Amino acid sequence: MLKKIILLFSIAVAFIACQDIENSEKPENLIPEEKMVDIITEISLLQSARNFSKRIYESTGIKGQEYVFEKYNIDSIQFKRSNDYYADNYETYQRIYDSVKEGFERMKVKLDTLQKQEKHIEDSIAQAKKDSLKKVADSLDPELERELEGVSDSLIEEKDSLNITPIDSLPTPMSRN
Repeated sequence: MLKKIILLFSIAVAFIACQDIENSEKPENLIPEEKMVDIITEISLLQSARNFSKRIYESTGIKGQEYVFEKYNIDSIQFKRSNDYYADNYETYQRIYDSVKEGFERMKVKLDTLQKQEKHIEDSIAQAKKDSLKKVADSLDPELERELEGVSDSLIEEKDSLNITPIDSLPTPMSRN
């Protein structure tokens, strides 16, 4: 019986102790929500880059959180206190993370658009190369070559008959007019 009472007493104490969770106080230097969205977004991007290729990430020499803290002129304690405060306020924290998610979705749309544009440009270049190669191949047609030879010979003969030297073909300088 004594064991049951001790067990019930322990459960009651644990239950009461868990009910008295204190929320974090609002820090004096609380990071505004908009700035928190930017900070969390940037930290997430840097962590993703590190997870994607740790070797390449480390070769850049960027220290993820240190870089972000310096960029936004905050320190790790200020970030932790602000993050804890927002985490205790579920609606606000949810709003921050929804904004981060929306920001990533906008980035994805921009990147997809840029990739489509780049693909279009690459396809256009490939088509232009293909067209120019086709023209070269067409110009190698023996009959067409013979026709072009006759035209170019007649143009050379015409030029020679005019007796124009390269200097004569230059425009008159403005100072002589």
